[in-house]
Amino acid sequence: MNRINRVSAILIQLQSKRVVTAKEIAQRFNISVRTVYRDIRTLEEAGIPIGSEAGKGYYLIDGYLLPPVMFTPAEVGSLITAGKILHGYGDESFLKNFDSAMYKIKSILKHGDKNYAQELERSINVYCTARQKNSLADNVIATIQTAICNKKVLSIQYLASGRQEPENRMIEPVSMGFYEQNWYLAAFCRIRNEYRNFRVDRMKSIHLEEQEFCQRHGDSVEQI
Repeated sequence: MNRINRVSAILIQLQSKRVVTAKEIAQRFNISVRTVYRDIRTLEEAGIPIGSEAGKGYYLIDGYLLPPVMFTPAEVGSLITAGKILHGYGDESFLKNFDSAMYKIKSILKHGDKNYAQELERSINVYCTARQKNSLADNVIATIQTAICNKKVLSIQYLASGRQEPENRMIEPVSMGFYEQNWYLAAFCRIRNEYRNFRVDRMKSIHLEEQEFCQRHGDSVEQI
């Protein structure tokens, strides 16, 4: 990647997170941290309002927005392929949200790239058997994501392995992962007073509570 393209990509990366460290940028582009400093100065000299926090990283000043980003055919192909896979393992609301996002992405593609996207959608298929395809409670994935990001307690009805009836649990969610064709949620269970992995398709209902939890779980539980 030449320097002009790299500097442009760094600008997009800065808009993707609240704070981006020099180390993150260096690892992504396989460059030295010193080179990152030079590229950041180049952006600042071009009039991009970049702030920095000592020991944390760089960020774009609030209010600055990039013009609409254009996607390469390879990037569009990656998104379409990911969408095909997700359609086998997501709940209904999650898939509707993903499809809505993809329509917005496709709307800004160049004419040739739209043809490329249509051809890929016709040509790529992901097949799931009835046993493999998850039966998820509607809106469960988005609810879990909201709870993790906002540190909200979740109340769930959970059908544990070997049980005939679901149990009520109050949990503090930590992380969600996909393993052997199933979604799992790592969480602190208030009833058991310990960390547990919950299979998401065994959650018969889920509710986002108003109550927030204060405990920092990141260092206390192994991420899935």
